[in-house]
Amino acid sequence: MTKTISTKKQNILDMDASTLASKIKNGDLTSLKAVNTYINHIKEVNPSINAVVENHFSQAIEQAKVYDQKARDGQIIGPLHGVPVSIKESFNVKDMKTTGGLIHRQDFIAKTDAICVAKLKKAGAIVLVKTNTPTLCFCQETNNKLYGITNNPWDLSRTAGGSSGGEGALLGVGGIAVGLGSDIGGSIRFPSHFNGIVGFKPGKYQVSQKGHYPFLAHPLQERMQSIGPMGKSVQDIELLYSLIQDQPTQTNTRVKDLDIIFSPCTIDYPLSHATQNMYQDVKDNLASDFSVQEDIPPYLKESALLWQEIMSFDGGKSIREQGFQSDRPNVLKEYIKEKTTKNSQYHHYFTWALIGAAMFKPSKKRQQEIQETVTKGDREIDLYLKDRLLIFPVYHQGAPLHGSVYNEIFSIRKTYQEYLPFVAYANVWGLPSLTLPIGKDENNMPIAIQIISSLKNEGALFEVGKWLEKKYGGYIRCNKLDTNLSV
Repeated sequence: MTKTISTKKQNILDMDASTLASKIKNGDLTSLKAVNTYINHIKEVNPSINAVVENHFSQAIEQAKVYDQKARDGQIIGPLHGVPVSIKESFNVKDMKTTGGLIHRQDFIAKTDAICVAKLKKAGAIVLVKTNTPTLCFCQETNNKLYGITNNPWDLSRTAGGSSGGEGALLGVGGIAVGLGSDIGGSIRFPSHFNGIVGFKPGKYQVSQKGHYPFLAHPLQERMQSIGPMGKSVQDIELLYSLIQDQPTQTNTRVKDLDIIFSPCTIDYPLSHATQNMYQDVKDNLASDFSVQEDIPPYLKESALLWQEIMSFDGGKSIREQGFQSDRPNVLKEYIKEKTTKNSQYHHYFTWALIGAAMFKPSKKRQQEIQETVTKGDREIDLYLKDRLLIFPVYHQGAPLHGSVYNEIFSIRKTYQEYLPFVAYANVWGLPSLTLPIGKDENNMPIAIQIISSLKNEGALFEVGKWLEKKYGGYIRCNKLDTNLSV
């Protein structure tokens, strides 16, 4: 007798938020059914992936009942009416914890919603869970001393990425309809790439970071930080972005009026064989319908170093002050303590990143040079992207084993300059970037591309994303952890 996954359950887990919202609105599906399906699935898979760190299951069930009654009465709250969503732990959600993965903040409960969370709720979304991050979002892998490590559902021995790793892993298994992440150094794009989901890093200053922890006050860091949606389809990403964006900037620029730029395959950055083949295949397919060219955009080579220097502008002082209870913490002592005894309250990813920020803090002269470079670069890149889109890889391979990304990016040998330029580019220059799953690598792990535009060309960016989504199939849910079987 063969066991198969329940079709009804599978359909809900595979649905994107737009489809789910439409079915709830039309009475084809109840919010309560969707909420309960996600709750049961999370209970099944979370022990393996450790993506969810806090839930509002009982509250969500009661909300769903209210929203179902409103739907029956014809009172639709908004475009996400009754849709369950997940929120990265770093955002304040009223009556839920915001810890940053810090043990000494384990009882901190937010009294108000972050602005972007409030906007999703206003649109009818139901917050079901909060998801794991590295300590204070300060790493591209997700692990902290309070909640532990998040695993990639496609292979539990591999990283889910970070810092929005909990979001990426949960969406990868279809554990939620759509989610919310943040990105200052690939923190939406790494998890999207590694877990096979769709993610969007908006351009600079497009979404308020009020209610995000940590809050970044330095102007150069603030312009690199973006709040954005993570989900199962480009249409969901476009919808959520329209809901959380502060000032609409999209234009009607048509892709037919733009050149799509690919970096030459001979460019001196390490790409796995499967990644190179995927990148070339995307280029060849797009060339059939669009104007495709090869070029190296301005400041690509410099961007990884600029990213590291901007992140180290104050020697890690602001993050250190938010992360430690002591006024004068001994970061090196805590790092050694954790590496030797595992008894520190701080994960060694976090303390080593702070040590690196102190070591690589740019001099005052260099800080002035960086500011001048950014000002000059903004003008050049804005002009360059006026009639162009960029398509980059996200990383040189699919999700590697736990710890590999950390070792590549936080090495004292500055190997981040080899591995981070494609990710750092959108952060340093404050550009919108859409990450879209394309295929699998040599290890059968998801791999993706990112599409980058100017702030005025997001509409064209989404258009290309939908074209590629149709061509390559887009999001495919990881069902390896499904256990609730029906005969």
